Amino acid sequence: SWRWNGSTISLNLGVIWEMSMETVRRTDGDEVPVSGSTGGNSAPILPRDPPAPCPLSFGQQRLWFLEQLFPNNPVYNVPRAVRMTGALDVEALRRTLDAIVDRHEAIRTTFAVVDGELRQVVAPSLTVALPVDDLSGLPGEERDAEAHRLVAEAARRPFDLEQGPLLRAKLLKLGEEEHILVLTMHHIITDGRSSEIFNREMEAVYEAFSTGKPSPLPDLPIQYADYAIWQRRAMQGEALKSELAYWRRRLDGAPSVLELPADRPRPTAPTSRGARQRWSLSKPLTEALKALSRREGVTLFMTLLAAFDVLLHRYTGQEDIVVGVSINGRTRVETEGLIGFFLNMLPMRTDHSGDPSFRELLGRVREIALGAYAHQDLPFDRLLEELRPERGVRHLPLFQVMLGLQNPAGFTMVRPGWKRDLVDVYTETTKFDISLLLLEVAEGLQLCFEYDTDLFDASTIERMAGHFQVLLEGIVADPTRRISALPLLTDGERHRLLVEWNDTKKGYPADKCIHQLFEAQVERTPEAVAVVSEDMELTYRELNCRANQLSHHLKGLGVGPEVLVGICMERSLEMIIGLLGILKAGGAYVPLDPTYPKERISLMLEDIQTPVLLTQKKVLGRLLDVTAIQNPKSKLDNLVGVCLDTDWEAIARESEENPASGVTASNLAYVIYTSGSTGRPKGAQIIHDSLLNLVFWHQRAFAVTAADRATQLAGPGFDAAVWELWPYLTAGASVHLSDEANRITPESLRDWLVTQGITICFLPTVLTQGIMALEWPPETALRVLLTGGDTLHHKPPPALPFMVVNNYGPTESTVVATSGPVLTDEHPNRLPPIGRPIANTQ
Repeated sequence: SWRWNGSTISLNLGVIWEMSMETVRRTDGDEVPVSGSTGGNSAPILPRDPPAPCPLSFGQQRLWFLEQLFPNNPVYNVPRAVRMTGALDVEALRRTLDAIVDRHEAIRTTFAVVDGELRQVVAPSLTVALPVDDLSGLPGEERDAEAHRLVAEAARRPFDLEQGPLLRAKLLKLGEEEHILVLTMHHIITDGRSSEIFNREMEAVYEAFSTGKPSPLPDLPIQYADYAIWQRRAMQGEALKSELAYWRRRLDGAPSVLELPADRPRPTAPTSRGARQRWSLSKPLTEALKALSRREGVTLFMTLLAAFDVLLHRYTGQEDIVVGVSINGRTRVETEGLIGFFLNMLPMRTDHSGDPSFRELLGRVREIALGAYAHQDLPFDRLLEELRPERGVRHLPLFQVMLGLQNPAGFTMVRPGWKRDLVDVYTETTKFDISLLLLEVAEGLQLCFEYDTDLFDASTIERMAGHFQVLLEGIVADPTRRISALPLLTDGERHRLLVEWNDTKKGYPADKCIHQLFEAQVERTPEAVAVVSEDMELTYRELNCRANQLSHHLKGLGVGPEVLVGICMERSLEMIIGLLGILKAGGAYVPLDPTYPKERISLMLEDIQTPVLLTQKKVLGRLLDVTAIQNPKSKLDNLVGVCLDTDWEAIARESEENPASGVTASNLAYVIYTSGSTGRPKGAQIIHDSLLNLVFWHQRAFAVTAADRATQLAGPGFDAAVWELWPYLTAGASVHLSDEANRITPESLRDWLVTQGITICFLPTVLTQGIMALEWPPETALRVLLTGGDTLHHKPPPALPFMVVNNYGPTESTVVATSGPVLTDEHPNRLPPIGRPIANTQ
């Protein structure tokens, strides 16, 4: 219900968007589908008894309600600007506009509530003001800039549907024989064909008036209001049931949203902010598309619709695609000469399942289009009222993408020495996520992509246009190819993606393993702090000595190159000693998170067949029901347990010297088990060489030095723990372990990072999103916050005093495969990308 001037009007508000403009034509120029429609009702359209107000057409009704929901929005303004070169009779032009307004009631119509009902109110007469702004005295560039500003201002000025008038005119004088005529109408009284009619009639009437002759145009037999009454009567009873039955079958189970990959999340409410990009297809490509259409027995528009469907399918991965197609809606011969809003929209739903060839898909589109044309009489607004499709506040129901084929609507020269050209006018608004308008000119097809700037960047639409052209070229080259195999990338994109972005070769030392790099750092900074855990710390010398003692102990138990050693410990100094000791013995460590279920740990132990398991007394008692494993001399199923806390007295008797293990960079460094999302968990085997590449890339990318204070927060079974240790312990930095209390809230974690003077930190995305939402003291030492592991949904505010870097990498690729900074000064609502390949990664 809508309250209007004290009256209540009830109407379903399902339809909340515009249907685009323009006429669909066959390749031979004939309109589609005047002959294909049943007309809905064979009764003639008869003139009503004037001047009684009459109901709105279904399309007008929708636009009126939209104006009430979103007032003062220029999205439904239809501007037109014409540059006229030659002598101009301004008075004749004024009389011409008045004559056209007098001829077409739609232009004299306003909309109001009459006796509680929303009605069209036709004024008996209307004089159109034609103010003249004289810019001829301005310098050339200043004149053109002011003309552009005035045209844009006129195009964007809102209308009052109740007060009117719904046509505005303005004349800009640029010189004695150069003018720009600006005409702006509200869409509720016009459409694309109406603009053509207006242009044609203005040419004829102006030619007559400027030479002292009367208007050559005959009276119209009917008016738009007569059509509105006829439409209301036609769309009821059996005609309505038949049309609705067809569309219900066609749209049953249709997806509610086309999930195009946007640059930014969809806003909570539409703003209608838009932009345009134009793209031209060559004459040879256009002719090839026409030839393909003739061979396949379809119209050029059907071929372009099928190609656009493929583009959307490839962008979204969805097999069920619905695209809105605009048609002129003039299925009755009586309406051909009328100015008014006749436009209708047909939802074209295409099934891409089975990966068909383009030829097969084109056949599907042909049948879909012919069926839709045969049932086009049902106004789309009426369809939505009946179907009540799923809709959200953020997106339009049924479809969010539109395709239309436009016709050139230029002017002819009315006399020698005269020239008239259309001036491009745009209100910078849009009604859909993306509208693709096609215009055929002598040089070939011109594409106009109109898009929602809340969702897409200009660069994204430019790439889409390039993809569409490459796709069309691939289609005409071989329409028998499956749609998944049709080309999409431009040559430049393919080179950039496969060559430039993969040109990541970077040399790094591979003559030493990770533990040997650590040993070299011990020689350089033996007394520097290596690891800190609460109130305990180890220097590089102390950590090296203890790891050496453990390594000698492990070698005595048979650990060497390619031997897998399980380590099931809580995050602690002992855990780091254990990891380093395994590497120094030449083995490869396999972290088993003590918080895992017993069954998972048992499965992993069975899989790796390790001879040794490093653990702690408290972990052993909690997780393993094997008391004998506490004794390193006893074995159970060939497994020796070593508890680094209770067994350390024996381990401490071993040598503190660096062991010789014989391990090389081609040997295993560790095995990390995946989450098991595909069933049985799998162990990803990583060699020293891969780990060395990660370490040296990390140190270069983030300028790691001995002055850095890093964190180790990840669980031991998560491969991020690898990244938190070795780039720092091979560079002389200190690694700080936080207890769980500091991770309870983002605030407590922030405070710990600040008090510890942490300079570089890795956090999983959930924690990162919480951390980034906080205020940070300016004195924080943190300079780099690394994140990864899941989609980052929150952008940091510009005030963060540190850099945020988003990372991605499967466990199998050694922790990180791609990395990229999260920018704070651009695209505040965009989801951050995962970056580009790291060194030596493709």
